[in-house]
Amino acid sequence: MGNTDKFEMIANIYDTSERIQIAKASSDAIREYLVEANSKNAIDFGCGTGLVGMNLLNDFNSMLFLDTSQNMINQIKQKISDFNIQNADTLCFDFEKEGLSDLRADYIFMAQVLLHISDVELVLSKLFDVLNEGGHLLIVDFDKNEKVVSDIVHNGFNQAKLTDIMTKIGYRNIQSKTFYNGSKIFMGHDASMFILDSQK
Repeated sequence: MGNTDKFEMIANIYDTSERIQIAKASSDAIREYLVEANSKNAIDFGCGTGLVGMNLLNDFNSMLFLDTSQNMINQIKQKISDFNIQNADTLCFDFEKEGLSDLRADYIFMAQVLLHISDVELVLSKLFDVLNEGGHLLIVDFDKNEKVVSDIVHNGFNQAKLTDIMTKIGYRNIQSKTFYNGSKIFMGHDASMFILDSQK
């Protein structure tokens, strides 16, 4: 997945107060869309150091932390060990490079992950295959921001266009809203974040 090398380098200093604050806002937003999730299995896709997923551990029966960066996964393994967490597992894997046929989940959430993925449609299609029937994919990311110019990430997403892409793949009951505004949170620029809920 895009920018893995960069994340390998910053894994041990990733949990800044700003990231922790945004992760809390993101997990609170995700929690609003959960239905009887305590019997369900979740994947924190592109989990980083697990800041969002750790906040949601008690909402699910089990959680798989999945990332392309082994150093990020190592940070989560340490947290799982330190806090003696029983309902979590980890997997280092790159969905852009290979498929995973036996992985299944009721909920997949990805927070500030999509902007690092070059082929958005490909990865969203693969995640569709991983979802159980009736399962949910929840996306938290930045709204489209023309001030951000980068050759390594998308400059956010237009919610309507993303909905169109996902509808084409087969997702249904798609709903989205902007839930967070922050100062200098997106590559030095003020930005807003949205949450999108979709169902298979």
